[in-house]
Amino acid sequence: MLFIPAPSRIWKGARMRTGKITRKTRETNIQASIDIDGKGIYEINTGLGFFNHMLESLCRHGMLDMTLDASGDVHVDYHHLVEDTGIVLGQLIKQALGDKKGITRFGQALIPLDEALAEAIIDISGRPHYESNLSRFTGEIGQFPMELADVFFDGFASMGYTVHLDVRSGKNLHHVVEATFKAFARALRMACEQDPRMAGILPSTKDHIES
Repeated sequence: MLFIPAPSRIWKGARMRTGKITRKTRETNIQASIDIDGKGIYEINTGLGFFNHMLESLCRHGMLDMTLDASGDVHVDYHHLVEDTGIVLGQLIKQALGDKKGITRFGQALIPLDEALAEAIIDISGRPHYESNLSRFTGEIGQFPMELADVFFDGFASMGYTVHLDVRSGKNLHHVVEATFKAFARALRMACEQDPRMAGILPSTKDHIES
């Protein structure tokens, strides 16, 4: 059974900023729900231990209440499952934000984890663009190849977000990826925040953000 997050506190009279998606292809089957005004409560199951850990960290530090049940052709490799999970997260956030009026739109965070230091910058722009220097780190964390971090974030960005990730330092691969996920979480939280001075206003001089 899919758990639906409990309602969170939002502005009086404002709509609930939630989303729910079922995405099934020949490669993956994903059911997910989200409340972006949550308390960081999660129920995550992808079958990939380290990936679960990263998504749980994303929820806790992004203050997202999220449930996600994902399975796929992991006998081939983990690529499809990780990429499609990123895509679903991007779709969930888009659904929850609605017309995007009143949001901060931009988010930035610089997060340390011991020797690792990672920065994330997000623009809820409607324009998909992804930049990262994660490829300078190679190897596996358990059975999770480093390249899959890029696969996840690129999948998210493809849904209409500009995402820049910069790992400034790091040696331990686990620390590098976890610092990046935490930075991404905090930047996403900032970008999704409602700004009372922007209430009812779309944060664009064009009065338009691609849906």
